[in-house]
Order: sequence, then C-alpha cells, then structure tokens
Amino acid sequence: MDDWTILGYLVAAVLFIVGLKRLSRPRTAVRGNQLSATGMLIAVVVTLTDNAILSFEWIIAGLVLGAAVGAVLAVKVRMTAMPELVALFNGFGGGASVLVAAASYLEAVDLQDDPARMTGAAALAVLIGAVTLTGSLIAFIKLREMLRWTGFAGMRVITIGATVVTAVLTVLMIVDSSSQWLWLLVAVAALLGVVAVLPIGGADMPVVIALLNSLSGLAAVAAGFVLDNSLLIIAGSLVGASGLILTQIMCVAMNRSLPAVLFNPAPSAGDGPSADDVYAGKVRSTSADDVAMLLESAERVAIVPGYGLAVAQAQHAVRDLARRLEERGSDVVFGIHPVAGRMPGHMNVLLAEAEISYERLVEMDNINPTFEQTDVTIVIGANDVVNPVARTDPNSPIAGMPILDVDKSGVVVVIKRSLSPGFAGIPNPLFASDNSLMLFGDGRQAVVDITKALQEI
Repeated sequence: MDDWTILGYLVAAVLFIVGLKRLSRPRTAVRGNQLSATGMLIAVVVTLTDNAILSFEWIIAGLVLGAAVGAVLAVKVRMTAMPELVALFNGFGGGASVLVAAASYLEAVDLQDDPARMTGAAALAVLIGAVTLTGSLIAFIKLREMLRWTGFAGMRVITIGATVVTAVLTVLMIVDSSSQWLWLLVAVAALLGVVAVLPIGGADMPVVIALLNSLSGLAAVAAGFVLDNSLLIIAGSLVGASGLILTQIMCVAMNRSLPAVLFNPAPSAGDGPSADDVYAGKVRSTSADDVAMLLESAERVAIVPGYGLAVAQAQHAVRDLARRLEERGSDVVFGIHPVAGRMPGHMNVLLAEAEISYERLVEMDNINPTFEQTDVTIVIGANDVVNPVARTDPNSPIAGMPILDVDKSGVVVVIKRSLSPGFAGIPNPLFASDNSLMLFGDGRQAVVDITKALQEI
C-alpha cells in the first residue's frame, strides 16, 4: 500500500469507531450513522483505486447505483419492515464474504501461489458467510410471517450432522488445496444455516437477528485475512463484537441463554389454553370517549408501544396524545421492552422518528416498579412483552421472559385490531383481566380519536 491508501484506511477506521460510539446514544445516533457511512465510502473508494480493480468510470457508476438503491430503500421501506431489511442486509454481508473469499482462494489455486497461507481464513469466511446468508434468508421469511413451520422431529440431528461435516470439510480444505472441498463446504454450510434457524420460534427472533449480525462481521474478518486487508478486519471486528454484545443483551432480556435459543426451542403454542378458554365472556371493550374520560383525571400515564404501533404508523399520533396529556398536567412516560417489535431497539427507533424525547423512554427494569403508581397504562399493539403468562405458566413459550408489569396499573387500556396472538402465538390473559379495557381498531385512528375526545372535555 502507498501512503495515501494507508492514510485513507486510517481515516475510515477512525470514522467507524467514532461513529459506532455515537450510535450508542440517541441524541448522537444520526451523526454517528453519517460518520460511519462516510468511513465506508472512503474505504470502498480507496480499496478500488489502490488495487486498480476498476476504472474510475465503473467506480462512479457503482457509487451512483448503490446510492440510488439505498435512497429508494430509505424512502420506501416502512419501519414495520425494518427488521426484515436488517436480516436481509446481514445475509448480503455473509454472501459477499463467501464470494470474496472463494474468488481469492480459487485464484491462488489456479496460479499455484501457495494458497495454504490463506486456506484457513478462506475456509472460515466461506463457512461463516454461507451460514449467515441462508440463516438470514430464513429469518427474513419468518419475520415476513411467510413461514411458520419450525421443521420436524429430528432436525436437530441434521444440524449436528451438518456441523460435523463442515468441520471435516474445513480440515480437508486446509490439508488438500482443492476447489472441490470449497464448493462442498459452501453447500453444507448453506444447509447448516437453514436447519439451524428454521426451528427457532418467533419470540426468539430478536436474538437471532443480533447473532446473525455478529456472524456477518466475523465472516468479514475472515475475508479480511484472505485479502490481507487491515480495514476489512477492523470493520468486521467492530460488527462482530458489537453484535455479540447485543446478542447477550437480548438473551438477558428474554431470560434465555444463547444455547437454549439455538438448540432448545420454546414449547409449542398449541400446548397451552385456547383463546376461547382465556377470553370467553371476560373481555370488556371500550370507546375513545371513555378512554379520554379516564385520562382526563389521570396524574400518571404510561404508554407501552409494540409492533402493532409500527404497523399502524401511529408514532406521530402517540406523540400528539402525549403532548396533550402533558399540557393537562399528566406525567407521561413510555415503557420500552428490549425485545418489543421484531428487532433490538425497534421501538426506540420508531419513537425517535416521531421526535419523542428520549428522556421519556423508560427501560423495563426502571418502569416496572412504578406501574403500581400509574393511573392509566395504554398498550398499543404490544402482546407478548406484556403477557403475564410469562410469570405464571412454566410451560408457556415465553415462560420466564421478563415482561412489562402493566397489569399492576390502575387501569390498562389495550389498543388492538383484534384478540389475535402475538409472535409467540399464545393468548394473553391481560386482555380479559378485571382492570383491562380493550379498544378495538386501527392503532393510529384510535389514538387520534382519543386525543380529539380529550380536547373536547
């Protein structure tokens, strides 16, 4: 590398680190994202020009095309689809590592350029990258709710067998530098990604997304060693490490260990009580006017957002309701569960989009002790994260998962379109409890109606 390339890599690495640091705080997250994106732009341009891989015309064309695709996704993809997009990006990262490592390895084999020095790194890049690619695609399909099948009895045996075969193929690839072992490793690793993620239930999907994010970074690290590219190693290490930390945070939030998520799926939703048993004759519906009368005299109000809020695009309506309540003297807070939605931080990003002050967002451990002093809690589209079954039924798919204790509030108003279950697929006794009222309808319109009724009191 010449001095300009080294300088460019240094600048990009610093931007990555500073950007990641700023992503840890909501107030600086936007700036952190911009810094990281700038660092990636510098890294791509410096790498392509230094290695004379492409002419400037192709580089510019690629930048324009990539920017256009990114702009379209930023504008068109709704917040509800963001988890699926993240899963897809993780897969693309793993797939890119497979292609880069395989191409470099095959080129070295053809040129008889002592591929042994890169064989180990290439094998790891191909193995981790292929698992990440297919595993992320399965996660994407599950998040889109296009696939609810969790496999068949004995699938874990296939997973163990595929793991053993990949280990053997990795050793064979290192011992015998031959392209046949490379392609076999890609095929078996791709199968491993499918069978490893397929049995995992929807409730554990935030953990899976965080893990796949980490794996995409580790695949990039291995590809960096194949290419002898220090910046790729640095960037991949940052993604891999941060993804592992986030995976651990999600496991703690679910009260499940990572081995339990991967190898011990939660019990089937069909093993518990039916919706008819839980709800029959016990659910009380309400209206926007009645909810407004409750809020009119409430001193403390908690709002708990869930995936349904994202589907209804109700974040701006919720912001307006919160401001109206504050103008009337109520103390308004937002209770945030770490795994609410379909990915880590989904609700934080959603509410930040509506410019809701981050000081109003209270984490689960901090807000739970205050629910007994809360007059009214409004649950919008949340289900599993407020389901008291997690505390009472050891055979439930969400047994032991820490939840928001909204049932301890004075009154709970649940805004949902219907009594349909959450991602875990089980009924929620909260909807039929004595202190709960159900406001059925579109989340956004329901909140707008409540705000309007409140203004007229």
